[in-house]
Amino acid sequence: MSNYLKATDFGAKDALISGDPNKIVKGTEINDEFDAIQTAVNSKADKNNAALTGIPTAPTATAGTSTTQVATTAFVTTAISAVSLPDVYPVGSIYMNASVATNPGTLLGFGTWVSFGAGRVLLGEGDGYTAGATGGSKDAVVVSHTHTGSTNTAGDHAHSSTQSFLSNITTGAVGIGSGDGGSFRGVTTTSAGSHSHTLTLDSTGSSGTNANLQPYVVVYMWQRTV
Repeated sequence: MSNYLKATDFGAKDALISGDPNKIVKGTEINDEFDAIQTAVNSKADKNNAALTGIPTAPTATAGTSTTQVATTAFVTTAISAVSLPDVYPVGSIYMNASVATNPGTLLGFGTWVSFGAGRVLLGEGDGYTAGATGGSKDAVVVSHTHTGSTNTAGDHAHSSTQSFLSNITTGAVGIGSGDGGSFRGVTTTSAGSHSHTLTLDSTGSSGTNANLQPYVVVYMWQRTV
């Protein structure tokens, strides 16, 4: 941006004695002045939606200022320096990154960080769970198992049979029939004998690698130890 500079030395003309022809301001001189003014004005930035070029400067606000004042690079640098990353990530903090495998000690420039929680998801502390505790299994849906048991009862029951050509039956005779050379007799015996049933139910639960995992996204995780 250029500034307006007078092309005519009006002060020198005023100092001349009356009647000096050089004391007169000529039209060409006035035209030169307007041209210089127009050039200077055209090179200035607009107040609204200014498109600045070069390296524009502005006053630097005091640290901690929170207004609509323009923030210079010096103000921003001071504000960033006031933020302590070690305070943001104290010892015990967990750092996660979805794509960069670089140790955060290198990325952040402080602390000792170790790989954390390989193959595990994070669970909030409380409701009976203590920070740092581990548990759970990713491989079993239902643990393999076997059921065994027995029943013991004195249940009434009956046995039926048909005997052919019975010549001497002394118990439970019903339904006697006749045939060639002999008799047929249907026999029913009833007994309330004590007995027991033993059964074994061999049931193997569903098991399988990675069959007990919730939907997940794998990330890199580290914990700050120092």
